[in-house]
Amino acid sequence: MDDSIRPYLIEREPYYRAASDEILLFGAAIARGLPMMLKGPTGCGKTRFVEHMAWRLKLPLITMACNEDMTASDLVGRFLLDAQGTVWHDGPLTLAVRHGAICYLDEIVEARQDTTVVIHPLTDGRRILPLDKRGELVRAHADFRLVVSYNPGYQSAAKDMKPSTRQRFGAIDFDFLPRETEIEVVTHESGIAPELAARLVKIAEQSRALRGRGLDEGISTRMLVHAGGLIGEGIAAHDACALAMTVPLTDDRDLQSALAGFVEAQFGPRA
Repeated sequence: MDDSIRPYLIEREPYYRAASDEILLFGAAIARGLPMMLKGPTGCGKTRFVEHMAWRLKLPLITMACNEDMTASDLVGRFLLDAQGTVWHDGPLTLAVRHGAICYLDEIVEARQDTTVVIHPLTDGRRILPLDKRGELVRAHADFRLVVSYNPGYQSAAKDMKPSTRQRFGAIDFDFLPRETEIEVVTHESGIAPELAARLVKIAEQSRALRGRGLDEGISTRMLVHAGGLIGEGIAAHDACALAMTVPLTDDRDLQSALAGFVEAQFGPRA
């Protein structure tokens, strides 16, 4: 393995609790070289799943968080000045293509469509990456794999994936875990007792019922873990829930009040 991607190897198993047969399906698709698309709400475990699968497959994982200012050069690389003059530096996509790693593009629909078209030659039988500025055609390493993710419930139509891009991928839908499984995850990740984790999960379930009725998103599993961790550190439950869950979720005072009511229903009135 090239030293340039060795730091991207995940040495220890990331904790992941499967909801269904996603591990089997993803493994089979990746074995065939099929690019994969993971769809689901923010904080439901998509990134942790990719980390777990990279560890399981013993492949380096190079992650890039996409945004509307991202250019094709941010993905493939650019010439930069250093002490030796103008030198080419591979971007994260090129690094994965050249040396054999999983390239994970998180929230891909946040990137401009004229940027993401650079992945097209990598998602069909060609498996090539043209570096026009360098005059080089990089043929993908046998171990190169491409994974993207996004939250379909949060994106506007203007930020949806082009059909010409979408149809190049296999896809797995993710959602929040069933109650008992989510309690198990929150307990494991935050270190709090299952009874406390169950109360937090109940608050999250109530908030998720408000999606589309004032809230764009409900409280995520990630938020629950943060709140649980704060409670484990001795922070009062109301304060922990406000800091990690209810206040970050919305600026609307009425919605914050409703969410605080969910907290009170589980932990009683503030002392």
